[in-house]
Amino acid sequence: MEQLTAERRISIDEFDYIKELFGNFDENVKVIENKLNVDIVSRQGEIIIIGSKGSVEKAHHLILKLMGILNSGERIDVQKINYFIQLLEDGQEEQIKELLDNVICISAKGKQIKPKTLGQKRYTQAIGNNDIVFGIGPAGTGKTYLAMAMAVNAFKNKEISKIILTRPAVEAGESLGFLPGDLQEKVDPYLRPLYDALYDILGGETFLKYKERGMIEVAPLAYMRGRTLDDSFIILDEAQNTTKEQMKMFLTRLGFGSKAIVTGDITQIDLPKGKESGLKQAVEILKDVEGIEFVFLNEHDVVRHALVQRIIKAYDRYEKAKETNLAGITVKEKK
Repeated sequence: MEQLTAERRISIDEFDYIKELFGNFDENVKVIENKLNVDIVSRQGEIIIIGSKGSVEKAHHLILKLMGILNSGERIDVQKINYFIQLLEDGQEEQIKELLDNVICISAKGKQIKPKTLGQKRYTQAIGNNDIVFGIGPAGTGKTYLAMAMAVNAFKNKEISKIILTRPAVEAGESLGFLPGDLQEKVDPYLRPLYDALYDILGGETFLKYKERGMIEVAPLAYMRGRTLDDSFIILDEAQNTTKEQMKMFLTRLGFGSKAIVTGDITQIDLPKGKESGLKQAVEILKDVEGIEFVFLNEHDVVRHALVQRIIKAYDRYEKAKETNLAGITVKEKK
């Protein structure tokens, strides 16, 4: 039986980051206390951890890791702490250091853009090592944003001469022709998330300069037909809404010296009923093709508000329960 009350103490006399460790209004410590069921106080040059023996040991181990991270110049926040606790619970705490010093590029505002989870790290490594990569997972896992950061880095290093961002405008359906303005103005609302991400990474002025010079192209998928794209970094976003024909068309545009990144969420298909997703088919057809890598991200890789993870889990549970119920009804009908 686990000891009911245990205690560990950590000296903080020479630790310069106590405020960052505890967070604003002790928000970081409150996460650790709630998740690991311990009490943590700072008193007379020590951090004191009180709780059951197993929980205290986990919290002690985590805080030492966090102190090491802060001493290396990294920042911590609630999202990181939640993820590190998850790694700790899964026995993967030694992999925390793998997420340090993996900066892809610096944004226009001076923010370091880097993978924040092991899944995101696998994704960026796959992009570096392959000419075609599929990043598949739910909203908030950084699929598109990290791909864009990798594209900007390749562009700045002169590895490619052009960045091309595209997505199907399936949400517009047949109503596209009734929208005001020319074709570019009609599709711009569906490309807005891509513009927003590039504005954040490059800054508005630099983005517009590159766009005017043709170094960055943001266009609907239909614009890709009939082209061969050399020396380019091409990102197809919302790929779950491509048809089988569109996906094949896009993948066969790849030219010399180019990379293609395909991102999508198979659970969010907006195609008309009866139309199979080109992304779902590509997973089956291309899974064993050399030079193509599939990276599947999940709710653990979500780096948005903590509620997003819980929402995704709730929907997953609902869909699985629904499938189980439907399977049960089918079996009864057959009987």
